[in-house]
Amino acid sequence: MPTPPPQPFTFTRKQSASNKTPRQINRNLVFNLIRTRQPISRADLARVSGLQRSTISLIVEDLIRERWILEGSTGRLPRGRRPTFLELNHQRAVIALDIHPSQTTVAVTDLGGKIVAQNVVDLPGDPDKAITSIVTAIRKLMADHADKSFDGIGISLPGRADPKQKRPIFAPNVNWPMQSLQSKIHRATGLRVEMENVANACALSEVWFGDSDGLNDLVVVNVSEGIGTGIFSNGRLLRGANGMAGEFGHVEMQHDGHSCGCGSRGCWETVASNRAGLRYYAEISGRRAPSSFAALIKLAQADDPDALKALEKMSRFLGRGLRMIASALAPNEIVIVGDITSAWHLFGPKIEEELKQNAFSNAPKLRPSFEGNTARLRSAVALVMNQGLN
Repeated sequence: MPTPPPQPFTFTRKQSASNKTPRQINRNLVFNLIRTRQPISRADLARVSGLQRSTISLIVEDLIRERWILEGSTGRLPRGRRPTFLELNHQRAVIALDIHPSQTTVAVTDLGGKIVAQNVVDLPGDPDKAITSIVTAIRKLMADHADKSFDGIGISLPGRADPKQKRPIFAPNVNWPMQSLQSKIHRATGLRVEMENVANACALSEVWFGDSDGLNDLVVVNVSEGIGTGIFSNGRLLRGANGMAGEFGHVEMQHDGHSCGCGSRGCWETVASNRAGLRYYAEISGRRAPSSFAALIKLAQADDPDALKALEKMSRFLGRGLRMIASALAPNEIVIVGDITSAWHLFGPKIEEELKQNAFSNAPKLRPSFEGNTARLRSAVALVMNQGLN
């Protein structure tokens, strides 16, 4: 049986429902309740949603017919009819791509965001060969999981994409033409391809999978080779003209500082990104920096004094930049995505301390992302499932 075309679901998980509310909103709520509370019975859905059982039954039957959800095991009650529990259809899946300048992670995720399989692809320097390597990895994963029904491909992009022209327009840390990536992947797989800036994608993912309810404003800061920010306000992404809202990583922090990929000097990402942390280690220790930021984190977790000093310096600059965001946008919360979250117990307090320095008002809540190490991959599900909402 062919899979029906996906209909978008809303990001707001705590939306009030009513039997007078438009049916699509009620459908969104019921689907999200099943996703976040599975396995769950129809009776419990009616109880937690406030909808009548007849309304729940109609929506559930639609979702079963469209194969978004399945009926699973049955429960036991002291008396009366045994309830049948509902859960997501885990045979439906999404291909997730996490693009970095020198490597890409390609994964299969289910609709609940669980990563079923993943491969890391080292990218050759030649742009055409890099795209070919990515396409080959996608097709191999699809072949290895031929039992899955793929709803689409979501790409977390280290750059800004023009939402109207559907192409990247600003990617200072990548030297190959990502504008051809979307079309080539679509032609090779036949699947719909949704491409979004990684910070924006992770902002959507925080609402879809994480602790944010979609009602309060939040800013996601992705700390990687560079620094990107995604702004979720009034129930949707804030994009600005040409999709360029949120480029705080390219605000000057140090006059005549280090050169930045954008062409300026002393940008926030030159002092607070993963690259900055590795540079600090080399400067402090007088030795060659580790081969990766993850390796630097491991040194710090092993109490290497130079690694601890390097990452503390990076954290201080990260916190100062967050203070800029808090003053400019006054969000309810700021969420950090990236490898630094794996050592949050060491460096989170230092970042927060800088954030709260000389604050004009109460500082926003600061926290690491929900399952920070996989946030960029999980965001692909939000991109595919919620296409067309923004």
